[in-house]
Amino acid sequence: MKIEIWSDIMCPFCYIGKRHLETALNQFSDADAIDVVWKSYQLDPYIPRNPEYKNTYAYLAATKGMSYDEAKQMTAGVTQAAANAGLTMDFERAVVANSFDAHRLVHLAQTKGLASTVKENLFHAHFTEGKDVNSHEVLIAVGTAAGLTETEISAVLASDLYSDAVAADIREARDIGVRGVPFFVFNRKYAVSGAQPTDVFLQTLEKSFAEWRAENPKVTLTVAEGPTCGPDGRCD
Repeated sequence: MKIEIWSDIMCPFCYIGKRHLETALNQFSDADAIDVVWKSYQLDPYIPRNPEYKNTYAYLAATKGMSYDEAKQMTAGVTQAAANAGLTMDFERAVVANSFDAHRLVHLAQTKGLASTVKENLFHAHFTEGKDVNSHEVLIAVGTAAGLTETEISAVLASDLYSDAVAADIREARDIGVRGVPFFVFNRKYAVSGAQPTDVFLQTLEKSFAEWRAENPKVTLTVAEGPTCGPDGRCD
């Protein structure tokens, strides 16, 4: 069964929601039958490619009409919510960057089955390590740490590969009524909006999977055994 997740690397609740979903999956007995698909979304596509703001507080103060101290106060609850999920968020260091190329990297990783690992690395690089996730050097480091090769990452970053896929995800989000992220879609039937508690994810997971399994029963075969050759090269 497919779970599609619209999120942005710049969104702290997307990181928290990811962790809550993972906790639910760890409690779910059929987790190996779940396919997580990451979808692109940009909260602010107009953030310059070269970071202009010292950190998240400076960005909020400049764009949301609040003072630096008010920005600190506004994010205090988010920092605590992250800590409750076992995450460290350092908004004093977090570099506000354009996330478009990071989303292209996730699309590349998805073709290799590494998207969730790359997404985790991107969140950690941004919120915990204070790295510029628009920097190609950072994106190469993030991708290679997850198992991608520098050659394939560099080829994507030097081209427009996956740009259309990122744009298509964003259009699709608008078409299905996504008004904010994170946004989780289970089997194209149920949705969870926001970093809901783990129990909400688990309940939605159980309900949607039960329906999916009814429509996609396991195949059980009665096998008449005979001589075979296996992928290890042995023929018996």
